[in-house]
Amino acid sequence: MKLPEPPPVRAVMSSDGLKLATYEWGDPDAPTVIVVHGFASSAILNFMRTGWTRDLTRAGFHVIGVDQRGHGASDKPHDPALYNLDRLVQDILNVLDTYLIDETHYVGYSLGARVGWQVAIDAPERITRAVLGGIPDGQPLTRFRTDQALDFLDTGAPVTDRITNAYLTMASAMPNNDLRALVALVRGIRGGPEPSPAQAPSQPILFATGTEDAIIERSQRLAHAASRGHFFAIPDRHHFNAPTSRHFRDAAIEWLVEAG
Repeated sequence: MKLPEPPPVRAVMSSDGLKLATYEWGDPDAPTVIVVHGFASSAILNFMRTGWTRDLTRAGFHVIGVDQRGHGASDKPHDPALYNLDRLVQDILNVLDTYLIDETHYVGYSLGARVGWQVAIDAPERITRAVLGGIPDGQPLTRFRTDQALDFLDTGAPVTDRITNAYLTMASAMPNNDLRALVALVRGIRGGPEPSPAQAPSQPILFATGTEDAIIERSQRLAHAASRGHFFAIPDRHHFNAPTSRHFRDAAIEWLVEAG
């Protein structure tokens, strides 16, 4: 079966001069959902190819997809300083401003969920309701060994850490990925604010993590700490394949439709 073509890229400029690739589906007059992908993925791979944008538009939503800096068709600088969390959050706000969207629902997975958590805290008036998938408390990507990844890129040295090797293997298989940019992102996002049960967003949030994902208990802690948080266990999914789950997609859309 031939896959549908992605919509044309609409470039949005970041506050520091980078080009961010964005995409649009559905009726612009309908309620908006912004979808933000995970590490080493893209809006098209995480949300279009897996059926999210199709089902969201069928449910009556206008959907905006974003390729985060360092990903997809967006610019991919190699300077870790250009990937701190404040910049990633501001990128989302710049996209909303460019599309003239005052408030939106938010769907994010993994890195996209991490950014969404902070957007919901920093700009609560912009995010009305959210779905945050595959997000633990604490620092993101803590088990990614940037030293081994850089040695691999510089010298071809083998990556012996299992988690780091899994991330690099996955990233290498995705079209248009720049491994140096992705390693720079991991280095740049560390040390900033982190999701904590002590400071949770106040919006209604559906947290979702795969039953086979090692972070599930840490994700549940965030859900229990959020005053309007709920948790959905994605059956038989680990961290890398959870976005493909129809159960996850259906639960997320039901959660968003509840907002009216």
